[in-house]
Amino acid sequence: MIGSSVVVRTRSWIVLCLGLLTVGAPAAYAADCPGHPDALGTSRTLVVDPREHPRIGTMQYRETLPLRDHEVVLTFDDGPLPKYSNQVLKMLDDECIKATFFIIGGQAKANPEGVRKLVAAGHTVGTHSMNHPLTFDRMPVEKYEPEINGGIEWTSAAMTDPSKLAPFFRIPGLMRAEGVENYLISRGIQVWSADFPADDWRHVSSDRVYQLAIQRLEAKGKGILLLHDIQARTVAALPKIIRDLKARGYRIVHVVPATADRPATPTTPVEWLLHPPTETTPIARWPAVPNFVFTETRTLPAPALADLNAQSEHQPLLPRRTKAQVDIASTLPVPGRDLFAIPEGSVEVLLSTTLSRRAATRMAMAAETPRAGKAAKGKAVKPHAPRVAHAAPAQAKNTAPKNTAPKNTAPKSTAPKSTASRPTRVATSVKKRA
Repeated sequence: MIGSSVVVRTRSWIVLCLGLLTVGAPAAYAADCPGHPDALGTSRTLVVDPREHPRIGTMQYRETLPLRDHEVVLTFDDGPLPKYSNQVLKMLDDECIKATFFIIGGQAKANPEGVRKLVAAGHTVGTHSMNHPLTFDRMPVEKYEPEINGGIEWTSAAMTDPSKLAPFFRIPGLMRAEGVENYLISRGIQVWSADFPADDWRHVSSDRVYQLAIQRLEAKGKGILLLHDIQARTVAALPKIIRDLKARGYRIVHVVPATADRPATPTTPVEWLLHPPTETTPIARWPAVPNFVFTETRTLPAPALADLNAQSEHQPLLPRRTKAQVDIASTLPVPGRDLFAIPEGSVEVLLSTTLSRRAATRMAMAAETPRAGKAAKGKAVKPHAPRVAHAAPAQAKNTAPKNTAPKNTAPKSTAPKSTASRPTRVATSVKKRA
């Protein structure tokens, strides 16, 4: 019994200590928030180098900020708009929360005082283009460059100290394009996406904005929350979001860019993944085979028979070729030209042209004439004229000059017509009888 009571008292003491630590954690974060002892506060500041990790936000990219479990980064787009932005700024100040604002150049031009308020409150200020076009994914370079540069120029001009402008940029509507990203990265500007939005730009209620923010945060466990400080529904939902963040044990992280006097927070590459793989999770992708670099390029000698531990008394089944047999091919005589000569008038020559092919066909038909005569029960068959005799008139007909004499003055020829074509008709009729 004594031992049991000691164990119970020890467990109760541990639970009590853990409870005090949990309850006291927000107060510790809010130690620098005078007048608001129960404020959420900012747990830590994360310094990032845009050149080391140029794209962040798992909504579009593989990497995100190296946050720990239950850590949140609040970001606001499209401001400043005094009617709503000032209310958001007041709520954040009351809770001693530091956030990141992506400013539109047109808004900074119209309300430079709003930009200066953000800088004075210690928030991080990035840019969000000049006019917020939703066509960055199909813009040519001559259009997206002025949009990016205009937003940077007017936002920095609104600041008392332009060096306070962070090299952070969020593409309007998250309409990413490779050309836009490469241009920003070449200038040392970090491209920000998000890990989850609250859909506060849609026509939904403030309760729906609050529900989506908390539900998606709970699903991810940590990450970058995307909000807009120009919406009335965001102003109404923000107090409830902050209340639930405190109740669920979430902590706020403030992100700032690295400078010469402020080095980046030491991290490992795996920390930039939202859910890094663990040793208990099997990886289906095998590592790629490395490309080896060979220092020597000389050809190694082929192995000899002795290297294979073969015995000399084992003779091959097939006889080995001697050197004399190998050199036979080099001593054969060159074939003469008569070997490839084709006699004139042969079937091969006649088949070389279309007209000759016809003559060769008729010659072959004439060779079949005796067989056809026997099959016709002794009927007389007119002998077939030589095929060359038929081809000659055709060639003469094509090469003879045209008669230039008048049509009525030339006497009609009384000579019998040429019968060069008759053998063709006779051969055809014989073939039909056969």
